[in-house]
Amino acid sequence: MHNGTIQATEIWKRFRADSRATYLQDEISRVVNRIKGKSSNGWRWVLQDIEIYSEPGSSLGLVGANGSGKSTLLKILTQVMYPTAGRVNVAGRVGSLIELRAGMHPNLTGRENIYLTGSLMGLKRRRVAERFDKIVAFAELESAIDRQVKYYSSGMQMRLGFGVAAFLEPDVLLVDEVLAVGDAVFQQRCLDRMRDVLNQGTTLTLVSHDLAAVEATCREGIWLHDGEIREQGPIRDVLGAYRRWVEADAETAQHVAGRIEVRAEAAPADGGVIRTHETLELTLRVTSSTEYDAWFYLGVSEGTASPVFVINRFARLARGETELRCSVANLPVPQGRYYLWLAADVRGEAGPEGEELLAWQPVCEFDVFGPELDWPPRAVVRLAPVCVNASWSVEHG
Repeated sequence: MHNGTIQATEIWKRFRADSRATYLQDEISRVVNRIKGKSSNGWRWVLQDIEIYSEPGSSLGLVGANGSGKSTLLKILTQVMYPTAGRVNVAGRVGSLIELRAGMHPNLTGRENIYLTGSLMGLKRRRVAERFDKIVAFAELESAIDRQVKYYSSGMQMRLGFGVAAFLEPDVLLVDEVLAVGDAVFQQRCLDRMRDVLNQGTTLTLVSHDLAAVEATCREGIWLHDGEIREQGPIRDVLGAYRRWVEADAETAQHVAGRIEVRAEAAPADGGVIRTHETLELTLRVTSSTEYDAWFYLGVSEGTASPVFVINRFARLARGETELRCSVANLPVPQGRYYLWLAADVRGEAGPEGEELLAWQPVCEFDVFGPELDWPPRAVVRLAPVCVNASWSVEHG
């Protein structure tokens, strides 16, 4: 195998519940399950028949809900944890950031930890010294590099850990959601650095709930659900399937009850289908038992609660049903499936934050037909969730 290759074959992993004092209802549930033949002796499969093959220089994003097995799989690839069954082979030097203190000794200084990690990765002290200044500058620890790591804040530890993992020439870079503890500026620097190491031929595996960052960084994806691979392939296809599941799950779950009820509909202005840069007609039918002076907030999302854009409107609600119509001219989103999210509150005596009438939640979905913003052409990475009109001119000489 060439350095940078990741191969995981038929990976299974199970854990057993801790032995500890339990509540009476837990014991009753265990007895009932045993009577029904559902007893598993406390064992639970967290990964089931996982197959992964990544070539050198490839980028793989792992997505899924909490508890789906993403971090466990990453730890198995790092070989700090071993599978119950299956084979794992990761060729070359591995740089990993899977936990905040992973690979760092709290009683050693930042400087000592950098050289220790480099030696564990098989690098000579001279090669670590060549990259030492870049690591310190990236982590912004010039004034604290000779301080013991146990006195670092969580952000300082994370910056040092990522700097060491990404700058010491790894053949494979494994990164977990730990980057979420950083601020927006540092997260962007981390994404830029991951793109740099990809351009140098490093193989990347990224676990994150930030779907936009995963889509912008990775070309391939795996969606894990309850320890099984639900979808695997180009990142656009995987994220599309995952977003649809997230929205479907939100729809089947009981919506947060509010002081008002809303039925929503999205349609094109002149029949047919909804298209990019044409008019989208939104209709809200609001049922209320009380008169309200309310603010409505509408957001168009790709599935998650973070919208692509938001619009708002003040409206006076009467007792009974009130119909609100909104026309979104020149719809600025490319081809895909989108979801309309809605929230409403009252301003006035309740104060500047208002009194909540309806919590932020999805109310309908719709498909948009139009251009696909992929780069390069027919590739799997979409650079932006919006599509805008622009005019160009080119002059020579």
